[in-house]
Order: sequence, then C-alpha cells, then structure tokens
Amino acid sequence: MREILITNDDGYESEGLHALIEAIRPLGHVTVVAPSTEKSACGHSLTLTRPMRFIGVDDDFYKLDDGTPSDCIYLALHSLFEERRPDIVLSGINKGANMGEDITYSGTASAAMEAVLHGIPAVAFSQVTPHTDTKAPIYDFTLAARVAAKLTEKILNGGFPLAPRRFLNVNIPHGQRDAAWKITHAGYRLYGNDAHRHHNPRGEEYYWLGLHPLNWQSRESLPYPSMSDFDAIHAGYVSISPIQLDMTAYDDIARLERWLER
Repeated sequence: MREILITNDDGYESEGLHALIEAIRPLGHVTVVAPSTEKSACGHSLTLTRPMRFIGVDDDFYKLDDGTPSDCIYLALHSLFEERRPDIVLSGINKGANMGEDITYSGTASAAMEAVLHGIPAVAFSQVTPHTDTKAPIYDFTLAARVAAKLTEKILNGGFPLAPRRFLNVNIPHGQRDAAWKITHAGYRLYGNDAHRHHNPRGEEYYWLGLHPLNWQSRESLPYPSMSDFDAIHAGYVSISPIQLDMTAYDDIARLERWLER
C-alpha cells in the first residue's frame, strides 16, 4: 500500500486539509501531521528555540504543538517513518492562492520544499479565492479535492515528473465545477503596502498586516514560453507550476565575475 503524508499551514482543523484527506484516502495509507494553529506565511521555517510534541487527534492524525509546516514534515519523516518513507507528501488545500513570489512566503509550499529536500516527491495545493477576506464562507474545495486526487493518482502510478529538489505548486480557480489543467511558470506578483496602524487601549501603537489583491505583471522574457500561474487562474485553468529550490541567478554569474574584476 502507498504511504502518503499530508500537512498544511492553516492548522489541523482546516476544512481544506480535511477535504484533501478524504479525497486521498482511497489512494493509500494516509498519515497526517499538521500545525496546531494557523501558520500562514511562515515560509520555510524550522523551530529551533523551543521543544515540540506530537499530539494525537485521530488514528495516524497528529497536530504538532506550535510547529510550522516544515517542522511537521521534518519531524514526521524522522519520527513516524523510521522503517518506510512516504511515497509522496501533499500540502494543503490552502485557503487562498500561492502564486508568483508568494511561494516564498507560503507555509503550504514550504512543506513541499522540505519534503523534496529529503528526496520525497511533493505537491502543494491552494484554492484561489475571489477576494482577500479569508474568513468569508466562500470556500468550496470540491474541484480542488478532485484535482488533488487525480494528480496524486497519476504521480503514484506513473512516477514523479520532476528532477530532484523540485515540487509541483498547484492553484485551483474559484467557483468552477471543472477546469482544464495548464502547465505554468510563477508570475511576477505586484505588492503594495497593506500595513494598518492602530493603537491599543493603553495608547500603544501596533501594526496589523493585511492581504493584497492578486495583481501581477507579465514577464518580458522566458527561457521557455508558458502561461503564468496568475494568467492561467484568470483564464479559469488549474495552474500547475514546477518549482525548484535552487534560486541561483545563473545568468548573472558571468556578469558578477566581470564586475568583480573591474
């Protein structure tokens, strides 16, 4: 039986996580290790300053006390899978998009990063929303769960299509019963300032970071022609992007060498 490890960054009670679990159960033996609380935008972080513990929620379902998604994968691989490693790691289904440079912030994507660092195929799933209010009752994971099951089954039966230390980042459009799949590149996200300044009852100043609308721009040159993840979602496609952890700007190496010699 295939071994499947699932996590997320919205916490162990998230509707998206449970939709993913139910969709994947028919494909193999599922183990779940998820953060005890929401860890959105925590990036690829590990907890080094305090101890953590697994807390049983159900059979083969654990929450990691105050752990990040990367902690969940790291500790699960070294504590729960001593004899046999998972065949695949799945992360999600995230509440909200993870496209463009948001991938670097994403705890959902970072769990997949941690998995491929250990040589295990991984996929991150995110449900795009029509606006930035993540508490609104607008989440329908039906299509996302179906996409996750179909893509996972294809990987388990046909093999993982990427080179080592690369993962698949999948975003699903909102409000559709079905959608074709499109292989995409990570687009250029446009950011603004959504920091809100307030004062507490004692008059002390504090800031609350908000969420930006999904604005983007096209890339002028590409090593391989493809649609961006933003454009694909805007056109109603499921976006599937191959993401690598090597962030070296190879095109700049020769330029830097010449600059250093001046």
